Amino acid sequence: MIELFQYRFFINALMAAVLASISCGYIGTYIVTRRIVFVSGGISHASFGGVGIAYFLGMNPIIGAAIFSLFSALSIEALSKSLELRKDALVGMMWSFGMAVGVFFIFITPGYASNLMMYLFGNILTVSGFDLYMMLVLAIIIISTFALLFKEIITISFDEEYAMTLGIHTVVINFIMISLVALTIVVNIRIVGIILVIALLTIPQATANIFTKKYKQIILLAILFGLLSSLSGLILSYQLNIPSGATIIFLSIIIYLISKIISMGYRKIRQKKGLIQQ
Repeated sequence: MIELFQYRFFINALMAAVLASISCGYIGTYIVTRRIVFVSGGISHASFGGVGIAYFLGMNPIIGAAIFSLFSALSIEALSKSLELRKDALVGMMWSFGMAVGVFFIFITPGYASNLMMYLFGNILTVSGFDLYMMLVLAIIIISTFALLFKEIITISFDEEYAMTLGIHTVVINFIMISLVALTIVVNIRIVGIILVIALLTIPQATANIFTKKYKQIILLAILFGLLSSLSGLILSYQLNIPSGATIIFLSIIIYLISKIISMGYRKIRQKKGLIQQ
Protein backbone atom coordinates (compact mmCIF):
# COMPACT_ATOMS: atom_id res chain seq x y z
CA MET A 1 0.00 0.00 0.00
CA ILE A 2 2.79 2.44 0.95
CA GLU A 3 4.57 1.88 -2.36
CA LEU A 4 1.60 3.36 -4.23
CA PHE A 5 2.57 6.83 -3.02
CA GLN A 6 5.69 6.78 -5.16
CA TYR A 7 3.52 6.94 -8.27
CA ARG A 8 2.46 10.36 -9.48
CA PHE A 9 -0.82 9.11 -10.94
CA PHE A 10 -1.87 7.74 -7.54
CA ILE A 11 -1.06 11.01 -5.76
CA ASN A 12 -3.07 12.88 -8.42
CA ALA A 13 -5.96 10.50 -7.85
CA LEU A 14 -5.85 11.10 -4.07
CA MET A 15 -5.86 14.86 -4.57
CA ALA A 16 -8.72 14.52 -7.05
CA ALA A 17 -10.71 12.50 -4.51
CA VAL A 18 -10.31 15.24 -1.90
CA LEU A 19 -11.23 18.09 -4.27
CA ALA A 20 -14.15 16.16 -5.77
CA SER A 21 -15.54 15.45 -2.31
CA ILE A 22 -15.41 19.15 -1.43
CA SER A 23 -17.08 20.45 -4.59
CA CYS A 24 -19.69 17.67 -4.66
CA GLY A 25 -20.35 18.08 -0.94
CA TYR A 26 -21.37 21.70 -1.39
CA ILE A 27 -23.13 21.51 -4.75
CA GLY A 28 -24.73 18.14 -4.05
CA THR A 29 -26.35 19.51 -0.90
CA TYR A 30 -27.80 22.37 -2.94
CA ILE A 31 -29.07 19.96 -5.62
CA VAL A 32 -30.77 17.64 -3.14
CA THR A 33 -32.27 20.48 -1.09
CA ARG A 34 -33.62 22.25 -4.20
CA ARG A 35 -34.87 18.90 -5.53
CA ILE A 36 -33.25 19.44 -8.92
CA VAL A 37 -31.52 16.07 -9.18
CA PHE A 38 -33.31 15.41 -12.47
CA VAL A 39 -32.10 18.75 -13.85
CA SER A 40 -28.54 17.90 -12.84
CA GLY A 41 -28.85 14.49 -14.47
CA GLY A 42 -29.97 16.16 -17.67
CA ILE A 43 -27.01 18.54 -17.62
CA SER A 44 -24.55 15.70 -17.05
CA HIS A 45 -25.84 13.72 -20.04
CA ALA A 46 -26.14 16.84 -22.21
CA SER A 47 -22.42 17.46 -21.63
CA PHE A 48 -21.74 14.51 -23.92
CA GLY A 49 -22.57 16.86 -26.78
CA GLY A 50 -19.60 19.01 -25.82
CA VAL A 51 -17.39 15.92 -25.61
CA GLY A 52 -18.35 14.95 -29.16
CA ILE A 53 -17.83 18.44 -30.61
CA ALA A 54 -14.47 18.84 -28.88
CA TYR A 55 -13.36 15.42 -30.07
CA PHE A 56 -14.30 16.39 -33.64
CA LEU A 57 -12.39 19.70 -33.39
CA GLY A 58 -9.35 18.12 -31.75
CA MET A 59 -9.87 20.03 -28.47
CA ASN A 60 -9.75 18.87 -24.86
CA PRO A 61 -13.13 17.08 -24.42
CA ILE A 62 -13.48 18.42 -20.87
CA ILE A 63 -13.39 22.00 -22.14
CA GLY A 64 -16.03 21.16 -24.74
CA ALA A 65 -18.16 19.48 -22.10
CA ALA A 66 -17.85 22.52 -19.82
CA ILE A 67 -19.02 24.93 -22.53
CA PHE A 68 -21.90 22.71 -23.61
CA SER A 69 -22.97 22.02 -20.01
CA LEU A 70 -23.04 25.73 -19.19
CA PHE A 71 -25.07 26.36 -22.34
CA SER A 72 -27.51 23.59 -21.39
CA ALA A 73 -27.85 24.69 -17.77
CA LEU A 74 -28.39 28.37 -18.57
CA SER A 75 -30.80 27.50 -21.41
CA ILE A 76 -32.92 25.34 -19.12
CA GLU A 77 -33.01 28.04 -16.45
CA ALA A 78 -33.74 30.89 -18.88
CA LEU A 79 -36.32 29.15 -21.06
CA SER A 80 -38.24 27.75 -18.09
CA LYS A 81 -38.64 31.31 -16.78
CA SER A 82 -39.11 33.38 -19.94
CA LEU A 83 -41.27 30.97 -21.94
CA GLU A 84 -42.94 29.39 -18.90
CA LEU A 85 -42.10 25.92 -20.16
CA ARG A 86 -42.09 22.90 -17.89
CA LYS A 87 -38.57 22.37 -16.60
CA ASP A 88 -38.79 18.58 -16.78
CA ALA A 89 -39.70 18.76 -20.48
CA LEU A 90 -36.80 21.12 -21.17
CA VAL A 91 -34.42 18.83 -19.31
CA GLY A 92 -35.60 15.85 -21.34
CA MET A 93 -35.10 17.72 -24.61
CA MET A 94 -31.66 19.05 -23.63
CA TRP A 95 -30.64 15.60 -22.36
CA SER A 96 -31.60 13.99 -25.70
CA PHE A 97 -30.15 16.84 -27.78
CA GLY A 98 -26.77 16.70 -26.03
CA MET A 99 -26.45 12.93 -26.37
CA ALA A 100 -27.51 13.08 -30.03
CA VAL A 101 -24.99 15.83 -30.81
CA GLY A 102 -22.22 13.88 -29.10
CA VAL A 103 -22.97 10.66 -30.97
CA PHE A 104 -23.21 12.53 -34.29
CA PHE A 105 -19.86 14.32 -34.02
CA ILE A 106 -18.04 11.23 -32.75
CA PHE A 107 -19.48 9.24 -35.67
CA ILE A 108 -18.28 11.71 -38.30
CA THR A 109 -14.82 12.05 -36.75
CA PRO A 110 -12.24 9.95 -38.64
CA GLY A 111 -10.69 7.12 -36.65
CA TYR A 112 -11.80 5.21 -33.57
CA ALA A 113 -12.74 7.03 -30.35
CA SER A 114 -10.60 4.86 -28.10
CA ASN A 115 -10.90 7.05 -24.99
CA LEU A 116 -14.66 7.52 -25.20
CA MET A 117 -15.37 5.07 -22.39
CA MET A 118 -13.29 7.21 -20.01
CA TYR A 119 -15.75 10.10 -20.35
CA LEU A 120 -18.78 7.84 -20.01
CA PHE A 121 -17.58 5.86 -16.98
CA GLY A 122 -14.59 7.82 -15.66
CA ASN A 123 -11.19 6.75 -14.40
CA ILE A 124 -9.76 8.57 -11.39
CA LEU A 125 -6.31 7.09 -12.09
CA THR A 126 -6.07 9.11 -15.33
CA VAL A 127 -6.53 12.52 -13.67
CA SER A 128 -3.94 14.98 -15.01
CA GLY A 129 -2.34 18.09 -13.56
CA PHE A 130 -4.69 20.23 -15.67
CA ASP A 131 -7.71 18.37 -14.24
CA LEU A 132 -6.46 18.99 -10.70
CA TYR A 133 -5.97 22.66 -11.44
CA MET A 134 -9.57 22.95 -12.66
CA MET A 135 -10.85 21.06 -9.64
CA LEU A 136 -8.92 23.31 -7.25
CA VAL A 137 -10.15 26.51 -8.91
CA LEU A 138 -13.73 25.20 -8.90
CA ALA A 139 -13.53 24.23 -5.21
CA ILE A 140 -12.27 27.71 -4.31
CA ILE A 141 -15.04 29.36 -6.33
CA ILE A 142 -17.72 27.16 -4.74
CA ILE A 143 -16.49 27.71 -1.18
CA SER A 144 -16.23 31.48 -1.78
CA THR A 145 -19.74 31.62 -3.27
CA PHE A 146 -21.27 29.77 -0.34
CA ALA A 147 -19.35 31.93 2.13
CA LEU A 148 -20.60 35.15 0.53
CA LEU A 149 -24.16 34.08 -0.30
CA PHE A 150 -24.91 31.38 2.26
CA LYS A 151 -28.03 33.01 3.72
CA GLU A 152 -29.42 33.69 0.24
CA ILE A 153 -28.61 30.19 -0.99
CA ILE A 154 -30.17 28.42 1.97
CA THR A 155 -33.30 30.61 1.80
CA ILE A 156 -33.79 29.94 -1.91
CA SER A 157 -33.09 26.24 -1.38
CA PHE A 158 -36.04 25.85 0.95
CA ASP A 159 -38.51 28.51 -0.27
CA GLU A 160 -37.79 30.56 -3.38
CA GLU A 161 -41.03 32.57 -3.17
CA TYR A 162 -40.28 33.58 0.41
CA ALA A 163 -36.75 34.56 -0.68
CA MET A 164 -38.27 36.89 -3.28
CA THR A 165 -40.38 38.62 -0.63
CA LEU A 166 -37.18 39.30 1.31
CA GLY A 167 -35.75 41.14 -1.68
CA ILE A 168 -33.25 38.45 -2.61
CA HIS A 169 -32.28 38.50 -6.29
CA THR A 170 -33.36 34.92 -6.89
CA VAL A 171 -32.88 35.03 -10.66
CA VAL A 172 -29.23 36.05 -10.37
CA ILE A 173 -28.46 33.51 -7.66
CA ASN A 174 -30.26 30.75 -9.57
CA PHE A 175 -28.10 31.45 -12.63
CA ILE A 176 -24.95 31.45 -10.51
CA MET A 177 -25.84 28.19 -8.80
CA ILE A 178 -26.94 26.34 -11.94
CA SER A 179 -23.66 27.41 -13.55
CA LEU A 180 -21.74 25.96 -10.60
CA VAL A 181 -23.80 22.78 -10.84
CA ALA A 182 -22.86 22.43 -14.53
CA LEU A 183 -19.17 23.07 -13.89
CA THR A 184 -19.08 20.67 -10.93
CA ILE A 185 -20.60 17.94 -13.08
CA VAL A 186 -18.10 18.46 -15.90
CA VAL A 187 -14.99 18.75 -13.74
CA ASN A 188 -15.87 15.51 -11.94
CA ILE A 189 -16.51 13.55 -15.13
CA ARG A 190 -12.91 12.30 -14.89
CA ILE A 191 -13.73 10.70 -11.52
CA VAL A 192 -16.86 8.64 -12.25
CA GLY A 193 -17.89 9.56 -15.79
CA ILE A 194 -20.95 11.20 -17.33
CA ILE A 195 -23.26 8.30 -16.52
CA LEU A 196 -22.42 8.07 -12.81
CA VAL A 197 -21.47 11.63 -11.87
CA ILE A 198 -24.95 12.48 -10.59
CA ALA A 199 -24.59 9.68 -8.00
CA LEU A 200 -21.51 11.42 -6.58
CA LEU A 201 -23.68 14.50 -6.08
CA THR A 202 -26.58 12.77 -4.35
CA ILE A 203 -25.60 9.60 -2.46
CA PRO A 204 -23.21 11.21 0.09
CA GLN A 205 -25.85 13.88 0.75
CA ALA A 206 -28.52 11.24 1.26
CA THR A 207 -26.21 9.48 3.71
CA ALA A 208 -25.50 12.72 5.57
CA ASN A 209 -29.22 13.44 5.77
CA ILE A 210 -29.68 10.26 7.78
CA PHE A 211 -27.73 11.78 10.65
CA THR A 212 -28.68 15.46 10.47
CA LYS A 213 -31.18 17.89 8.96
CA LYS A 214 -29.00 20.99 9.35
CA TYR A 215 -27.69 22.44 6.08
CA LYS A 216 -24.11 23.12 7.18
CA GLN A 217 -23.77 19.74 8.84
CA ILE A 218 -25.11 17.99 5.74
CA ILE A 219 -22.40 19.70 3.67
CA LEU A 220 -19.64 18.65 6.06
CA LEU A 221 -20.87 15.07 6.40
CA ALA A 222 -21.41 14.79 2.64
CA ILE A 223 -17.79 15.81 2.10
CA LEU A 224 -16.70 13.21 4.67
CA PHE A 225 -18.77 10.40 3.15
CA GLY A 226 -17.73 11.40 -0.36
CA LEU A 227 -14.09 11.32 0.66
CA LEU A 228 -14.51 7.95 2.38
CA SER A 229 -16.11 6.32 -0.66
CA SER A 230 -13.69 7.97 -3.11
CA LEU A 231 -10.53 6.97 -1.24
CA SER A 232 -11.69 3.44 -0.46
CA GLY A 233 -12.97 3.05 -4.04
CA LEU A 234 -9.65 4.29 -5.42
CA ILE A 235 -7.63 1.79 -3.39
CA LEU A 236 -10.00 -1.12 -4.05
CA SER A 237 -10.23 -0.47 -7.79
CA TYR A 238 -6.43 -0.30 -8.07
CA GLN A 239 -5.84 -3.49 -6.11
CA LEU A 240 -8.56 -5.51 -7.88
CA ASN A 241 -8.03 -3.87 -11.29
CA ILE A 242 -11.70 -2.93 -11.67
CA PRO A 243 -13.33 0.32 -12.92
CA SER A 244 -12.74 3.10 -10.39
CA GLY A 245 -15.93 5.10 -11.08
CA ALA A 246 -18.27 2.17 -10.60
CA THR A 247 -16.35 1.06 -7.49
CA ILE A 248 -16.64 4.51 -5.88
CA ILE A 249 -20.40 4.65 -6.48
CA PHE A 250 -20.87 1.06 -5.32
CA LEU A 251 -19.08 1.81 -2.04
CA SER A 252 -21.13 5.02 -1.66
CA ILE A 253 -24.29 2.94 -1.75
CA ILE A 254 -22.82 0.41 0.71
CA ILE A 255 -21.98 3.26 3.12
CA TYR A 256 -25.52 4.63 2.72
CA LEU A 257 -27.10 1.23 3.47
CA ILE A 258 -24.87 0.64 6.51
CA SER A 259 -25.67 4.15 7.80
CA LYS A 260 -29.37 3.54 7.29
CA ILE A 261 -29.27 0.23 9.16
CA ILE A 262 -27.34 1.81 12.04
CA SER A 263 -29.79 4.72 12.18
CA MET A 264 -32.83 2.42 12.19
CA GLY A 265 -31.29 0.25 14.90
CA TYR A 266 -30.50 3.28 17.05
CA ARG A 267 -34.04 4.60 16.59
CA LYS A 268 -35.55 1.28 17.68
CA ILE A 269 -33.34 1.21 20.78
CA ARG A 270 -34.49 4.74 21.70
CA GLN A 271 -38.13 3.74 21.16
CA LYS A 272 -37.72 0.73 23.42
CA LYS A 273 -36.14 2.87 26.11
CA GLY A 274 -39.05 5.28 25.80
CA LEU A 275 -41.51 2.43 26.29
CA ILE A 276 -39.67 1.23 29.38
CA GLN A 277 -39.74 4.71 30.88
CA GLN A 278 -43.47 4.94 30.26
